[in-house]
Amino acid sequence: MTVTIRSARPGEAGLILNFVQKLSAYEKLDHELVATEAMLDDALFCDNPRVFCEFAELDGVPVGFAMWFYNFSTFRGRHGIYLEDLFVEPEHQGHGIGKALLRHLAKRCVDEGLGRFEWWVLDWNEPSIAFYKSLGSISMDEWTVFRVTDAALVELAEGRRGNEAVSLGLSDFEDGEGRGE
Repeated sequence: MTVTIRSARPGEAGLILNFVQKLSAYEKLDHELVATEAMLDDALFCDNPRVFCEFAELDGVPVGFAMWFYNFSTFRGRHGIYLEDLFVEPEHQGHGIGKALLRHLAKRCVDEGLGRFEWWVLDWNEPSIAFYKSLGSISMDEWTVFRVTDAALVELAEGRRGNEAVSLGLSDFEDGEGRGE
């Protein structure tokens, strides 16, 4: 059995979506999946893509994928890679395929002089946590993830969220004052 890693190609958004659907089922997050094949195609294969996908193939058949993008660390002063998704078909897990995908991205970090390689893992996913630790990764337990989506995102963008901004003196920025203009 030969494992190879290759970049996704135009026309493969359906294959990527298939892996995303399987991952969302495993993570018990099917209810959050709204991505479509067209959305993935537009994101990955546009003129200036901001997200990338690698496939792990076993004897030429895709059995896993990694979706990633560049981030930036102000503390390190360099870009890094953020791994959005990693999935290997259950029947192929335990054979080094996930590790091959991670090694591929780690090598990319080293080759491009990037400052770090990071990802999230669900706190109940003990097998993955153990696997990631075996590779030398460390848990960033002191950090809490925050997210704004859907209606709350729109409300924040429209100024209907964050009334505490006035008490912080940030309201001055809304009318053009305080910008050094």
